[in-house]
Amino acid sequence: MSAVFDQINQGSGVTANLKKVDKSQMTHKNPSLRAGATVPGRTNSQSSSATSSGRGKSPLPNKKPESMRAKKAGRKELDGNKWIVENFDNTGAEIVEIAAELNHSILISRCSKCIIKVHGKANAIAIDNSPNLSILIDSLVSSLDVIKSPKFQVQVDGVVPTILLDQVDGAQIYLSNDSLATEMFTSKCSSVNVVIPPKEESDDDSKELAFPEQFRSVVKDGVLVSEVVDHAG
Repeated sequence: MSAVFDQINQGSGVTANLKKVDKSQMTHKNPSLRAGATVPGRTNSQSSSATSSGRGKSPLPNKKPESMRAKKAGRKELDGNKWIVENFDNTGAEIVEIAAELNHSILISRCSKCIIKVHGKANAIAIDNSPNLSILIDSLVSSLDVIKSPKFQVQVDGVVPTILLDQVDGAQIYLSNDSLATEMFTSKCSSVNVVIPPKEESDDDSKELAFPEQFRSVVKDGVLVSEVVDHAG
């Protein structure tokens, strides 16, 4: 190490012993030298060491788009007191039927373009990520909860105390005379309508009512007061 420091301490004299390159030997001034130059190929040991050190690794494969992934088979299974219904897709006129009991809860997920009918009175139903799903319900003890399921339709023949919609764009709720007292909650929803039966037996036309989507809010006496904006015409 002392010899190395001695050379460094020479200052400008450290380059005194370097050989001066003649212009005829400079490749950047002689095209003929550049044409004859070859780049040595990498040895196997160099390739393997570069790979082991993290250089030259192939990029990770991209995930397959949803349309190219293998579709899972439809599943309808009673696990204890819970029905699990999932992966039914485009079943056409075929109806997925569930024979429910009072203590049964039903979880429906990733079902698209299909019809589900629940026979009997169940405890509760939860639906998520099921676009273009239609469901027919007799009665529920507690609630129907729907999340991220656009173009959703439900027909209630008996009594359902509560219907909750969250992030649902486009929904039709058909109520019977027995279910007109149903409480309906919406959050981050649009184009939601409820269809109620005619008041008189002689009237064949049901009535469609739209859920409000626009509100006006003002501060009154330190609190926020909101009201529905009605659009005429």
